[in-house]
Amino acid sequence: MIREICLEDALPVRQRTIWEDNDSDLVMLPDDHKAMHFGLFVNRELVSVVSTFETGKIVQFRKFGTLPECRRRGYGSKLLVFMIAFMEKRNISKIWCYASSDRIDFYSNFGFVLTSIKSKREGIEYVVMERRKVSMRITLAENA
Repeated sequence: MIREICLEDALPVRQRTIWEDNDSDLVMLPDDHKAMHFGLFVNRELVSVVSTFETGKIVQFRKFGTLPECRRRGYGSKLLVFMIAFMEKRNISKIWCYASSDRIDFYSNFGFVLTSIKSKREGIEYVVMERRKVSMRITLAENA
């Protein structure tokens, strides 16, 4: 089951999936109280989370992770597909994230493309990947 969750539910999973060896203060983001948080549950246990930050018709997702013991089972993929569909229903024009180099292929499989925007944090290089909503407008000339 996938559904919207509260920040307090997302934080412990973030801690275990992303910042396990670091200070728990790093799991919080300044705008977390404004974000939408989604979680995937298996047997009523929250195993995967993602947080979305909306600015107009653009959404950045952050803190996307699956518990280590639940990885490689497709849970992250299911959560990502759910989040994309949810945002497309809300008429979001672009979804983007900072991806580490080892996750580029993963996001590419879901229609995300590389941009030239790069960042480095704590010795890890990240690149912005984005997915734009495709306009389905068809003109009369195209139908002729």
